[in-house]
Amino acid sequence: MKKVAEKVSHYAIIGGDRTVANPSGLARRRYTSAGRVDEALSRDLSWKPTSAITQWEYGNLPGELVEISEAGAAQLIERFREMWGAQQDSGN
Repeated sequence: MKKVAEKVSHYAIIGGDRTVANPSGLARRRYTSAGRVDEALSRDLSWKPTSAITQWEYGNLPGELVEISEAGAAQLIERFREMWGAQQDSGN
């Protein structure tokens, strides 16, 4: 059986005074052979299920989502790794 390539869309989560360059979070939508899967990056740097993308589509998310490239998502993940790791190291 041929494996279907997975399509992934990444979104910067923009809330309050945040910008795409400094978002409050990162979400992604994966399209798999089993269907659509929405996830957000958690502070332990794992992907967890989220309803944020669907809420945003229906206008029920207080912030904004901005689609970004895979490379942009990788950069954000690294930035969050540095930021959240430093917060854990300092006990915050």
